[in-house]
Amino acid sequence: SNLGCWGLISASGGQNQAQHTTVGPWEMLRRHKRSWVWNQFFVLEEYTGEEPLYVGKLHSDVDKGDGKVKYVLSGEGSTSIFTIDENTGDIHATKRLDREEQAYYTLQAQAVDRITNIPVEPRSEFLVKVQDINDNEPKFMDGHYMAGVPEMSALGTMVVQVAATDADDPTYGNSARVVYSIISGQPYFSVEPKTGIIRTALPNMDREVKDQYVLVIQAKDMVGQMGGLSGTTSVTITLTDVNDNPPHFSRKNYQYTVLESLPVASVVARVKAVDADIGPNAEMEYRIIEDGPGLFNITTDEDTQEGVIILQKSLDFETKNSFNVRIKATNRNIDPAFVHLGSFSDTTSVKVTVKDVNESPVFSAQLSRMVISEDARVGTSIGRVSAHDPDTSNSAIRYSIDRNTDLERIFNVDALSGVISTAKPLDREVNSVHNLTILAMESQDPTKIGKGFVAITVLDINDNAPVFAIAYETLLCENAAPGQVIQTISAVDKDESPSGHLFYFALPASVVSNSNFTLRDNKDNTASIVTKRGGFRRQEQMLYRLPVLIVDNGSPALSSTNTLSVNVCDCDSDGVAQSCGAMPYTLPAGLSTGALVAILGCIITLLVMVLMIMSMRQRKKEPLILEEERDVRENIVRYDDEGGGEEDTEAFDMVALRNLNVIRDPKVRRDVIPDTHTFFPYPTSSSSQPVHKTLPDNVVFRKFIWDRLKDADVEPSAPPYDSLQTYTFEGSGSVAESLSSLESLSTDSEQNYDYLSTWGPRFKKLADLYGNSDSNSNGNSMS
Repeated sequence: SNLGCWGLISASGGQNQAQHTTVGPWEMLRRHKRSWVWNQFFVLEEYTGEEPLYVGKLHSDVDKGDGKVKYVLSGEGSTSIFTIDENTGDIHATKRLDREEQAYYTLQAQAVDRITNIPVEPRSEFLVKVQDINDNEPKFMDGHYMAGVPEMSALGTMVVQVAATDADDPTYGNSARVVYSIISGQPYFSVEPKTGIIRTALPNMDREVKDQYVLVIQAKDMVGQMGGLSGTTSVTITLTDVNDNPPHFSRKNYQYTVLESLPVASVVARVKAVDADIGPNAEMEYRIIEDGPGLFNITTDEDTQEGVIILQKSLDFETKNSFNVRIKATNRNIDPAFVHLGSFSDTTSVKVTVKDVNESPVFSAQLSRMVISEDARVGTSIGRVSAHDPDTSNSAIRYSIDRNTDLERIFNVDALSGVISTAKPLDREVNSVHNLTILAMESQDPTKIGKGFVAITVLDINDNAPVFAIAYETLLCENAAPGQVIQTISAVDKDESPSGHLFYFALPASVVSNSNFTLRDNKDNTASIVTKRGGFRRQEQMLYRLPVLIVDNGSPALSSTNTLSVNVCDCDSDGVAQSCGAMPYTLPAGLSTGALVAILGCIITLLVMVLMIMSMRQRKKEPLILEEERDVRENIVRYDDEGGGEEDTEAFDMVALRNLNVIRDPKVRRDVIPDTHTFFPYPTSSSSQPVHKTLPDNVVFRKFIWDRLKDADVEPSAPPYDSLQTYTFEGSGSVAESLSSLESLSTDSEQNYDYLSTWGPRFKKLADLYGNSDSNSNGNSMS
C-alpha cells in the first residue's frame, strides 16, 4: 500500500497538505524523519465558554475512514489541557489559557493501527500558539515618583521621565502600545505621550509662592484608543530654591541698652536680615559700615544667620554714653543669573545706649615704681599713689595696704593723701624689692575697691662687713718648712657693690709680729697664710688661732676680724695629714708591750670565771613560778585605783615611773635572791621619813614605788623574770587624809572618828562604822 502523509486542519477550517512520495510498506517502517514540517495551531487566550475550545484537526492519508487508524497526542499539556479524538483527530482545549503565563505548547501527534498499535505514520511535532488578547493594563513598576526642578526654570525644562509596562504581546496588534497623558497637574507641567518625559509647562514658577506639586500620569494601551486599558501613577515635584530674593531687615532702626561694666567680648545685640530663600541661598554676611568699627565687631551666627554685635573695647559712660552703628547685610552666595533683580543686600541702624554704673576707683598708674635707701629712718616718705572715682559723683578716696602683701607691716600709706612711708627699718639683704598692693575705696561706697601695685626697690648701703667665704679647716704639718702656704682664704660681703667687691686682707697689729705665721694679700680678693718658721710640735701646741682682718671697698669701708684655726698634724712624707689635734695616750716608760698583753689576758680570764660561776648558780636554782599551768605574762593586770579624793589631780602622773628607769640599775638580776638587800641606795626606813601626805607628790610616788621594789627584790618567791606589779596607792591631798588601817599604830586604835558625821551624806556610812565606838562596843557586849 502507499504511505500516507499527515494533514492539519486548523480551527479556522483551512487544510494544509504536506509533500509526500509513494514508497513500499517496508520503507515506511524504516523511515524516521519526514521531509515536511507541521503548521502551527492557534488558540485564543482567556476563552471562557462552557464547551471545550476547538483547536484543530489532525488527519493522515493512511486513514481511509474505516476506523482502523487511531490518533494519539503527547507533549506539553497533552493530558491536562489538550485532548484529541482518537477516531477523528479533533483537538480541543479543556482549560482557559493565558498567554502571559505560557505563549505556546509543543505537542507530538502519531497515527497507529488500532488493532496492532503499530504506527502507520511517524511521530511528528507541532505547536499550539496562544493568541493574545488585550487583557493586561499598563503598570508603573517604579511606583510613586519623586522629582525636583529649580524654581524660575524656563518653559519646557525636563523634570523626570516615567515608564509603564504592558504584559500583552507587543508583536501582535496594539495591546502593548502605550501612550502617556497627564490627568492632574496642569497647567504647570506636561508629559510627552510616547516617551513619558515630564516637562515644565509654565515659565518662572516661584518656590516662595508654591514649592510642591503632585501630578497624576496615565498610561493607556491600544495607542490610547477606545477600549484600551490604562494605569496611573503619582509624581511629586518639588521646586528647589535659587537665590532670587534679596535680604532685608524687618526694622530700619534698633535700640539696645548696655551697662558700662559690660566685659569685653560680650554680646551687645543681635540683628537679623530676613531672606525668603532657604539653605545656602539665605546665608548672610554682616558688616559695620558706620560709627564704631573699633569699638564693636559683628559676626554671623551660622545656626540662626543672625548678626551678633560683640564689644571689643571697654565702655565708659563718662566718656561717651551712646553709639549709632550702621550695619549692612549681604547674601553670601549670589547667583549671577538673578543679579538683574537688584542688590542682594540691605542696611539698618543700631543705637547702643550706655548705662552708668558705680565703678571702682581707678589708679592713675596701675604700677608705680619707687626706690628708697635701706638706711632710711622710720617714717620716711617713699612716694605717692593717686586714684580717682571715674563716676560723675567723684567721691573721695581712702587708701590702704593689702597686708597680705606686707605681712611684716614694714610700710604705711596715708589714707587721704596716698603717701607711702616706712614703718620699720629696712634691710636690703633680707628683701631687696617689696611688691605692695594698694587698695583705694570710695568714701561713699566702701564696697567699690580699686587695686594698684607698687614695686619698692631698696637701695643698698655698705652696712655689712666682709667675712670668710667658708669655715676653713686649716691643717699644718709638723714638718712644714718656713715660707710654706698652708691656706688660701677668700671673703664674701652681703652688700651690693656697683663696681664689684674688692677686699683687703691683713693681720691685726697685735699679731703681725708673731713668729709663727704671716699673711700675704694676693690682690685678687684672696690671701695666703704662710708659715714663718718650721718645727711645729703637737706636744708643744696642738691649735693656733690666727686673727685675720678683712676690709671692703665700700663707702664708708667696713672691716671684720675673723679667726682662722690652724691644727697641727702628724703628716707622712708626702705631706698628707695622718693624725691631728690631741696626742694619743702613751704608756709609762717602764711598762712594755708584753706586760700590757699579760695584764689584759688576766683580766679576760677573771671575767670568764665570774660568768661561769654565775651561770652555774643560775642552773642550780629552781625557777620560782607561781603556777605551773599559768604564765603570769599572759595575765591581764587590773588597776583598781580609788583616787585621792577631790583634790587628787595628779593621781596618774607617770613622771616618777619614768625617772625610775634612770635611777635603777638595769643589770639587776631578777632570777636569784640578791646577796645584799639592794643594788642601789633605797631610802631609809619609813619610820625616819615623814608620812606620805607631808611630802611633795613626786617624792611620795617615788618612795612608795621604791618600797615596793625593795620588797620584790628580796622576796624569795619572786618569779625568775620581770612581771607586772600592781601598785595600789590612794594618793595624797584629800582633806579626809588616809582612811586605811595600814598606818594605824594598833588594831585597837583609840582615834575618834566622830567628825565624819559632819562631812555630809557621802561619809554617812563611814561615820556609822567608825563613830560612837563606846556605844558600839556596848552593843556588841550585850549581844
